[in-house]
Amino acid sequence: MEQWTVRLAPHLRALVELDSAGGHMRQAASELGIPQSSMSRRIKTLEDELGVPLLIHEGRTVRLSDPAVELVRRVRGPLRQVDEALAGAVAGVDAAHGTVRFGFPLTLGAARTADLLAGFRASHPKVRLHLKQAHAALLRGDLGDGSLDVALVIPPPPGFAGDVVASQQIVAVVGAGHALADRSSLALSELASEPFVLNPTSYQLRSVTEEWCREAGFAPDVAMEVTEFSTMRELVARGLGVAMLPAHEAAVAGVVEVPLSGGPYQRDIALVRSQTSHTPVVEAFAEYLRGEFA
Repeated sequence: MEQWTVRLAPHLRALVELDSAGGHMRQAASELGIPQSSMSRRIKTLEDELGVPLLIHEGRTVRLSDPAVELVRRVRGPLRQVDEALAGAVAGVDAAHGTVRFGFPLTLGAARTADLLAGFRASHPKVRLHLKQAHAALLRGDLGDGSLDVALVIPPPPGFAGDVVASQQIVAVVGAGHALADRSSLALSELASEPFVLNPTSYQLRSVTEEWCREAGFAPDVAMEVTEFSTMRELVARGLGVAMLPAHEAAVAGVVEVPLSGGPYQRDIALVRSQTSHTPVVEAFAEYLRGEFA
């Protein structure tokens, strides 16, 4: 069976990437830097060699079969260990080369994230950055299994060693024509009679919002639930409720952000490292982020 490793390592890598891309062949091929036709051939070759159907076609995407899911589960870790060993060999001399897999939350802010990455690239132009923007639960999972080297996570994840590097202010978001829109600040209890636009219950911001409202003496009247913060602002702009959201980087048409008195109404931002990634370039990137938030 040893010859399978020689012949099929690239094909196994293709299958793992296809799983990570949710069955989108073009996206997986792009991540690997190969044509989509080559991606398809690798999967077909792997099927032929193993004699096992690996894909179930569903429209423009594919779904991994049960044997393929189990195969990915078994080989993802070993393939990642090989990648890390090779990266360590290349990056072991200095921190000017190599790859950093960086995760960051959806609510950190596009401009803030872009500024951070631009600053690092200015001093480390030969470092390759693999980026993933996701919710905290997904970032935690990727840190745990080694898919990410370092991540900024809101709030600090339990069970992980990390440093709180900053805080994220939560404000009341009301429509531009709302009676409270011209206030310099307001008490959360003043929103007790308002309909709320909130995230689903699985979101940490939803749970802390409900906790803060309870402390202010009321339970929020949830008029609508939606996942995307930008959509929440659009709904508020149309007078469909108020929201509790991270302060935005720039003014958003149709809504006004009003600071909340009392509190503090904020969430901690943690810099968290994977336990398996210790290359000099990852260390350099983590130190850079600490310095930027200091």
